[in-house]
Amino acid sequence: MANRSFIESLERELEELLKRGLHSNVAVLDGANGPVIEMEGRPYVNLSSNNYLGLAQHPRLIEAAVQATQKYGAGSGAVRPISGTLKLHDELDKTLAAFKGTEAALAYQSGFNCNMAVVPAVTGDGDAILSDELNHASIIDGCRLSKAKVIRYRHSDMDDLRAKAREARQSGAFRRILLITDGVFSMDGDIAKLPDIVEIAEEYNLITYVDDAHGSGVLGGGAGTVKHFGLQERIDIQIGTLSKAVGVVGGYVAGSRALIDWLKSQSRPFLFSTALPPGAVAATIEAISLLKESGELIEKLWSNAAYLREGLRSLGFDTGFTETPITPCMVGDENTAQRFAARLLEEGVYAKAIVYPTVPRGAARIRNMPTAAHTREMLDRALAAYEKVGRELGLISGNGNGTKTKTGTGAGTAGGKRA
Repeated sequence: MANRSFIESLERELEELLKRGLHSNVAVLDGANGPVIEMEGRPYVNLSSNNYLGLAQHPRLIEAAVQATQKYGAGSGAVRPISGTLKLHDELDKTLAAFKGTEAALAYQSGFNCNMAVVPAVTGDGDAILSDELNHASIIDGCRLSKAKVIRYRHSDMDDLRAKAREARQSGAFRRILLITDGVFSMDGDIAKLPDIVEIAEEYNLITYVDDAHGSGVLGGGAGTVKHFGLQERIDIQIGTLSKAVGVVGGYVAGSRALIDWLKSQSRPFLFSTALPPGAVAATIEAISLLKESGELIEKLWSNAAYLREGLRSLGFDTGFTETPITPCMVGDENTAQRFAARLLEEGVYAKAIVYPTVPRGAARIRNMPTAAHTREMLDRALAAYEKVGRELGLISGNGNGTKTKTGTGAGTAGGKRA
């Protein structure tokens, strides 16, 4: 018999989350996760996908996945250190290293897995980690697993980082000091100050680590934030995902040959998780080939992002300090954000409310993710829905033209567990 008191306690806690606007339902799509999706037979303009370049539905990726599946099977059959490394996996590792401009690279099952794998493998008891306070949840969890001392610095505050780096180094208490940051911060869309971070790291002999999940395929010709700043030779560890702009699934680590060899022997997700399926590996290789051939999709992504952002701002919405296609629409109150998302859905736009614990309490927002696959007509439909619902809920007033939202909620305040 199941523990009834346990179930009842969960039900009470779920009800409390619902009352506070902190519980969201999981959407179930009828078909592909493209610029327009279907749920229960109805179409919606989709502004909640990380499929930045629309590659998840690209015919070349689909064909590559089909051919590899027919040749190698649906699954890899084992962990990579035993018998799960196919020629495709080796090719992907080499392709990623060349694309990132590093000596070597290693593919994992997800970007989340990468941080859980790498941070505990390179730091431990007796080490310290300097971590931006808005780093992704997977970084936070990786730091916890490492048992190193975690020192959080204020978001993108280089004075605070420098002071804490100096204190940690001068204490003489640590074997290694790792400086870890997102390349692009997933809730606000701002970019890490990597040139400044590298200077501080070199001054205090820190190991540099950039999680470029939302920079991969978006910045630096697709190679990410590190290449965007021309810092490939000065960053020790690069992490990325293959499930967002690349359009498939998985993650990767790029760096020195010594780093990759160490991870192959010490990182637990590599040692104890079945390798990526052949179809996904082949599709990823094809996606990188597409990115190398042309920058057209990336240009379309940035053009659509600018169009949506300026449209929202002209209506009077606060989109914060985003520097990337990630386009938050700041609301503030959690229940209001949930009502906003629900009404947008009724108007044919799927844009999820982001609330605590993904962002701090009182910093709820709708996070919009325009892609290269959106047409201007789709974006205009979305903007029309935003205008209608925004006025209905009292979030904007007047005739737009830059009028600020009534919430007064500033951007740059996201934190906690990131998505």
